[in-house]
Amino acid sequence: MNKNPHKLIILILLVGIHLSAFSQEIDAKKLIKHIEYLSSDKLAGRKPQSEGSIHAQNYILKELTGLELVEPLYPDFIQRFSFSNPREQKTYDNAANLVAFIPGSKSKKVIVVTAHYDHVGIGRPDAKGDSIYNGADDNASGTAALLVLAEYFSKNRPHHGILFVALDAEEMGLRGARALVNDFPYPLEQIQLNLNMDMLSRSDKNELYVSGTHYYPRFKSILENVAAGSNPKMLFGHDVPGTGPDDWTRSSDHGAFFEKKVPHLYFGVEDHADYHKPSDEFQNIQPEFYIDAVNLVLKSLLALDRELLE
Repeated sequence: MNKNPHKLIILILLVGIHLSAFSQEIDAKKLIKHIEYLSSDKLAGRKPQSEGSIHAQNYILKELTGLELVEPLYPDFIQRFSFSNPREQKTYDNAANLVAFIPGSKSKKVIVVTAHYDHVGIGRPDAKGDSIYNGADDNASGTAALLVLAEYFSKNRPHHGILFVALDAEEMGLRGARALVNDFPYPLEQIQLNLNMDMLSRSDKNELYVSGTHYYPRFKSILENVAAGSNPKMLFGHDVPGTGPDDWTRSSDHGAFFEKKVPHLYFGVEDHADYHKPSDEFQNIQPEFYIDAVNLVLKSLLALDRELLE
């Protein structure tokens, strides 16, 4: 029997803190399983409306629709849309955004978490004869992260409602994101934030960038506490107007939200040697960095969900 009640209370508190901290982590094994499948040769680069894209859609939908709390906002969780691609002189009439909603516990406003699941498909072979652009980092990494984040919040209900949206046709001009904001199920004013993820799985410098705080300094003040001593290093930037390709404000799906004056944050790494090449394969991701990066996104999302309550 413990005869010192103060020590017992301290022990209970320490255990509680430890368990709380432990619970604020994504399922790392599932994260790696998801990215391995989504970037496999079976999916052949996930070009919109290809057989590989259909495989990806089925996989993502199975994961999302099997979660607790999740609700559909479109029939069968799918927002269908059409667009023309002038470069190919082709119309895509059955593209698909995959949308799952977890209701908030305290706020009617929503956070929209996005990642595009498409890539460029099969193209010109490289020196090794590989013609499949698997897109492991770009952007199976963001899609796999979206799936484990959705699983986390299905078990830990957020304050705000969160839409988890796997977007199609980003590589053809942010087509899925533009379709989403043009046919959004709520008034756009109801969106607190778009948090977009695109390329999270590798960085030789152990750095994860957050772009968007130049326009939305309120978010930076929240995230600075998360960034303090973080692993990987959370850096702010790539969002200053007039800096050319160093400005990522329109570089991925968050650009469609920015155009509609919806606040955004974009989490991603800088380009690497395998960017948009067949060598962007699962074998070239950095698993430890990737797991840590997605946990850092989770911590950021938890802080934003808490601090943005009105």
